[in-house]
Amino acid sequence: MVFSASNQSQFSDSEYAQFRQFLERSCGIVLGDNKNYLIDSRLRKILKDNDIASLSELIREIDRPGAARLRQQVIDAMTTNETLWFRDRHPFEFLQSTLLPELAKRPGDINIWCAACSTGQEPYSISICVEELRRKNFSFTNKNVRILATDISSKVLETARRGLYEPLSLKRGMSEERLDVHFKHDNEGAWEIKPEIKRRIDFRSINLKDSFINIGKFDIVFCRNVLIYFSSDLQKQIVSNIHRVLNPGGYLFLGGSETPKGLNDLFDIRYYTPGVVYVKK
Repeated sequence: MVFSASNQSQFSDSEYAQFRQFLERSCGIVLGDNKNYLIDSRLRKILKDNDIASLSELIREIDRPGAARLRQQVIDAMTTNETLWFRDRHPFEFLQSTLLPELAKRPGDINIWCAACSTGQEPYSISICVEELRRKNFSFTNKNVRILATDISSKVLETARRGLYEPLSLKRGMSEERLDVHFKHDNEGAWEIKPEIKRRIDFRSINLKDSFINIGKFDIVFCRNVLIYFSSDLQKQIVSNIHRVLNPGGYLFLGGSETPKGLNDLFDIRYYTPGVVYVKK
């Protein structure tokens, strides 16, 4: 086995370069220099389970016809799925207090896309905001809100669709009050999202590197803390594609440190305390 259990990876610089090319080609992720340890730790089990002896052999295998399952395993292992409930809080507060009531005045349904949804915390947080607004704002009661939640990883989408979470994961941003209202406790100690929160969300697999102009039109897009993993050119391409699927005057939420090229050409900035949201020009 070429991968060791130590902190020192055993593959060559050329193998590392080949794998970086595969990762960027397949899903757009740009792996920085000196990340050998990351590949080592995340792929060791895949190599062992598939009886693959080296990184170069893995690269050959994932390029073979019929290797879709293995390719997906590798992508699942290499994508970062850091997430929590109501992350940064203020986008969700602004969504609930301002954007949703504004959009409710427009005709038709409200359509929201949550890109790179990981294990579901973000789209479920959005749906909870919708449900809470429905319960306290009579004029919003009959407004239909649909949420599309997407990710490239089939593994995290399975978790998201189940909507079943262990207590430890719920401590990351979920208040006790919301837990009691929007979840039900099962006999195994886990908590499950209630049907009224889950049913407005459609989970699908989408690679942001590919064209997604056929997924529909949206009033709001959440694409937060994912562009930082892509090259500058791919960031610009994704933002341009998001612009195309937004309705006129639609809103885009990005991560706090994300300011991709071309953003100001396509969007105006709307300030709210303490953040910003981008409005389609």
